[in-house]
This record gives sequence, structure tokens and C-alpha cells, in this order.
Amino acid sequence: MRETVNRRTDIEAAVRAAAPHALLATLRTELISVYGALAVDLHLADYGLGFLKSLDRPDDENQPLSLHNSPEGRAFGSQEPGEQQVRHDDAVDHHLPVTVRGERLGILTVRLPQALSTPGTVAELARVADLLGHEILVAERDTDLYRRARRTSRLTLAAEMQWQLLPARACTAAEFAIGAQLEPAYAIHGDNFDWAADADQLTVAVTNGMGEGIQASLLTNLAVNALRNARRAGVGIADQAALADQALYDQHRGASHVSTLLLRFELETGRVGVVDAGSPQLWMQRGRLVRRVELEAQLPLGMFQESQYAVQEFHVEPGDRLLLVSDGVYETVSPQGEVYGDRMLARAIQSTRLLPAATVPRALLGELAEYRGVETLDDALVLCLDWFGRQDDRGSA
Repeated sequence: MRETVNRRTDIEAAVRAAAPHALLATLRTELISVYGALAVDLHLADYGLGFLKSLDRPDDENQPLSLHNSPEGRAFGSQEPGEQQVRHDDAVDHHLPVTVRGERLGILTVRLPQALSTPGTVAELARVADLLGHEILVAERDTDLYRRARRTSRLTLAAEMQWQLLPARACTAAEFAIGAQLEPAYAIHGDNFDWAADADQLTVAVTNGMGEGIQASLLTNLAVNALRNARRAGVGIADQAALADQALYDQHRGASHVSTLLLRFELETGRVGVVDAGSPQLWMQRGRLVRRVELEAQLPLGMFQESQYAVQEFHVEPGDRLLLVSDGVYETVSPQGEVYGDRMLARAIQSTRLLPAATVPRALLGELAEYRGVETLDDALVLCLDWFGRQDDRGSA
């Protein structure tokens, strides 16, 4: 046991001391030395959550792997280590999820000789993959390597700004799990999501800046940062909306506005406060019942000077699932001219009820793409939140 701890400590020290761009190279050297690894590779999930791309293979050799039809993709989807026997060789590839607090970054693949592929070693390597994920998030402050590797095509400038604004694409805690996705991933402009949690509460926001391209992205950037500024000052969500509304009005004098849905969850009680300031919709799944949560519509942010906002309330129970969707989802039109609407959306939510929150948005957007039948023309956003509630000392909700 002591030898295992020492090995892991040595690897952790080496990776933490590595230059931001050299995490994988350093880890590869350590795993070859300590575990007798024959090969070490890292694949990162692309922005569209359709492919895994190798971090350090040359471009002419870097064929993206499908997230749906590859051993690495299956390990990514299940979030469990996977094994693959190497053809014509007495070795095994171990595919290990690289995930940080629910944010699924990619897959670390370690090839070991068959004789060294023990359950204990795989468990140690899984912890190494967790370490790598945390170090990647820190390293991204100082290098573009990992963001560059996630691209299967070039991002538009508006999309670059939107992805930089996001907190993550997933988050898990004892009380909740969140997953969210934007489409078209490489050309998004106005839609965005945000969240922040502390010991007592969780705040979630979905925003949709009017317009297209860089103007929509700039508008959303101002709105999200105004909301964050107010939230970090410790004010409630009604005042957050009012202060962001004023910031937008001062800049655009009512010519541009941002549709917003703001929610604040009390982690202890499950009480939820909501400010509905525009077009994003809120849906709830409780058991097998799926329904839209009807809210009192208030003015979008920035439309008029000194708008006032009121908070509505409801409760969530352990096992509830909430979905926040932008108008690019429910207003999508099929080639025959039929609007997606409430009926199709409710059916799609029902069909994904067994998936974890992190994978629901991509699944819903995939169904939406099939319904639409053509390339995405408008932004579409789905955020899924599973509520577990806070457990008391006896383990009951």
C-alpha cells in the first residue's frame, strides 16, 4: 500500500511541476517508468460532443474518433474504465475517463502488457486520469494547446467568445447534477448559460442576446458579466436582473435586449426562486410526468429603463429533472413547416429520462437536428439539471 501511495505521489508531483503544455508528455514518461506502459494517449472531446481528438498526434495522423462508435467513446459515455485487447500483441489498452466534477474532458488511454493489467493498477490509473483532468483545467489559463485540440473545425469569433464565457458543460455536487450544450457548437452567437454554487445555494442563468453574429455575442457577454457582477455582490436574483437590465439599457438605450431565465435553488430545502425575463422555457420531469413550468413573463433585460423584476417560487423534490431550453429548440421548424413545439419537446424529454444530466442536452439536440433535417440556422441551447436534494445525517432526503 505504501508503495502505491508513493508511486502516485511521485507522479502527481511530476505532473504538477510540468509546464502547462507538457502535461501529457510528462505523464507519459512517468507511466512508462512506473507502470511499464507501452503507450499513453489523450483524446479530448470536441466542442460539438461528437468526436474525440488526440492531443499530440500530427494533423495528418489525427483522425477524430467517434464518441458513439469507438471503444474510447463508449468509455466516455459510460464514465467507466474500458478495456481493449491489442491485436497481434500481448497488451491491453485501458480507456480511462478524464472528468472533473462532472465535466467530461476526454479519455486517457494507457497501453499495458497483459501481465501488468491488474484491477489494482487500473484503479490507480483511473486516479491518475482524475489528476490529469484537474491539471488541464489549471493549465488552460496559460496555453491554448487543449482548447485547440478540441476543434474539428474553426470556431467563428462569436462562438469563441461564447465558449470562453461558459463555466463548463457539466457540474456535479451532492445536491444536483447539471449538463448543458450549445448548437451550432462552432458558430453559436447569442445563446449562453451560467451557474455558480456555494454552501447554501445554486444560481443558474440562461441568456439569449438578440441579433446575429458578433453583435449577439457582445450583447450576451455584457449581460452575463453584469449578472455575475451583481451575483458576486451578494444580491438576490430580482436585483441581479434589474442591475443587468440597467447596464444593457445604458449601453444600447433599448435598441437591443437579452432574454433571460434566472433560477436560484436553496440547497437545504429545494425551494426555487425564478425570474422569467424573456423566451427561454423551463420544463420539469417528475417521475413519468413531463410538463412545462408556467411562469409569469417579464420584460427582457435592457428593453426599458429601470425595469423591475419579481421572483416566483416553486419547489423541487429529489428525483426531479429540470430542463431549460432556448427558443432555438421549441421554435425549430421541420422541412414540412411544422414547429417542434411543446408536444415534440415533451416526447424528447421523456425519451432521454434514463440518461445522466451531462448527456441529455446533446441527445436532445441530436433529436432536434433529425427533426429539422437541415443544418442549424439558429442558436439552440439545452440545460438539464437533476435534483438530488440534501441528505440528512441518517441518509434520507
